[in-house]
Amino acid sequence: MLHLEISDLITVTDPRSGARLPVHRGDVVRRLREAGDRRAARIVAALPADPYDVLDPRAVDRLMIGVHTELQRLSEELRLGERLVHVLGPLFEAVRATATGPLRLVDVGSGLGYAVRWLAAHGRLGPEVELVGVDLDAALVGEAERLARAEGLDCRFVHGNAFDLPEAATVYVSTGVLHHFRGPDLAEFFRAQAASPALAFCHFDIAATRLAPVGAWVFHRTRMRHPLGRHDGVASARRAHTDEALLHAAATPGMRPLLYEPRGLANPFCTTLRPIIGVRPELEAPLRRAMGRAARRLVGPEQLVGAAR
Repeated sequence: MLHLEISDLITVTDPRSGARLPVHRGDVVRRLREAGDRRAARIVAALPADPYDVLDPRAVDRLMIGVHTELQRLSEELRLGERLVHVLGPLFEAVRATATGPLRLVDVGSGLGYAVRWLAAHGRLGPEVELVGVDLDAALVGEAERLARAEGLDCRFVHGNAFDLPEAATVYVSTGVLHHFRGPDLAEFFRAQAASPALAFCHFDIAATRLAPVGAWVFHRTRMRHPLGRHDGVASARRAHTDEALLHAAATPGMRPLLYEPRGLANPFCTTLRPIIGVRPELEAPLRRAMGRAARRLVGPEQLVGAAR
């Protein structure tokens, strides 16, 4: 069965203009049925729509914010902030050793901005690192801004394309975004960063272990309240890219791809999220020095066969 995520289908944005496009409920239901996912089709069929069968954008926004709020709780339980700092701390230390000027972290597909807000709240990357979250979903960006203001945090959020900002990123980061890219779009995602002035990227996503779909089912069944969140949580685990696919896609000219904790180096019962890292070649040695003993868990494409099997 082709695994589709409902959230990818009920919100569509023009990537050039950022304008929201109308989504016909019947079209989404048909795609899900054609993919053999009748349960997901029933979930979408129950969503409100206007007399022309266009999904109610306000209801969809409320639903997406609710599901992302639950995802934030999941991130808290998985201690996502600490996982980010464990890698981003040494990465920015390496960047500081080779670059001067302002530093900027850009979170691609930031959703409610949990990662950026956590980093801003804890100040673990240093005050000179500007924290920016970017998302194509205007409703999620608006809610992220509201939360950051309420929490008094020094960070900002932008509605738009993360690779078309007026100010360049130093490091791109994301959490739970990679599995949304299919086919050539995954390699294009990495090529866009290699072609930018950024010095590095660090993208966390679900580890494609055999236990991941089972773990996702149990966790989302017990934690997520809306059927959409339960469905998409399991679909995400089933769509996770293998270690080999990530390293192959990230192997773009000008960037050195490294996978942190590939399957062969991690406990499959504990592995949930792990990052694919890309650094300009001159940054690899400083990064390994900054990571210390943890650098043993960094694996490049030429090491993967021996290390991960």
